[in-house]
Amino acid sequence: MADLNPTAASLLGFLHAGEASGYELVNTAQQLIGDFWTLTRSQVYRELAVLAQRGLVEAGPAGPRSRQPYRLTDAGRAAFSTWLAEPPGAEQIRYPLLLTLAFGSALDRDRLMGFVADHRTVHQKRLADYRERQAHGVPDRFTEATLAFGIRYEEGVLAWMDELPAILGER
Repeated sequence: MADLNPTAASLLGFLHAGEASGYELVNTAQQLIGDFWTLTRSQVYRELAVLAQRGLVEAGPAGPRSRQPYRLTDAGRAAFSTWLAEPPGAEQIRYPLLLTLAFGSALDRDRLMGFVADHRTVHQKRLADYRERQAHGVPDRFTEATLAFGIRYEEGVLAWMDELPAILGER
């Protein structure tokens, strides 16, 4: 059986909780992994079709609003287990602000710092959201570990942003 890509594998992982429509899977992905792994609506539907062709999920009859539920097959469980047992690849940071900062010498400093301020607001909100989730309790230690990373990451990004004016100096 061909390897699973991370998007397909995540859908199989979500379906371990029970059957779900593509719409529900998009919402689950946004809530559970959306801050560190992006899945677009079109990717989800495309991957579900491929997973169904491969026999890893089964599509049920369309329900209200033409939403079609999908459920995991035994082959899907096995494929997910195989994927999960493989070592994950190295992370690659794709942070648009860093790309802009890399070419910051060609940008007005005030405009650049405005971009940083806009991003700061996003990271402050994420940090507050993560801390709120943590305060309300987490369902398991794996979610707790993922949430702890998110908190440390946001704290680190905000600390780096605090240092930027000194790093960049005056022009």
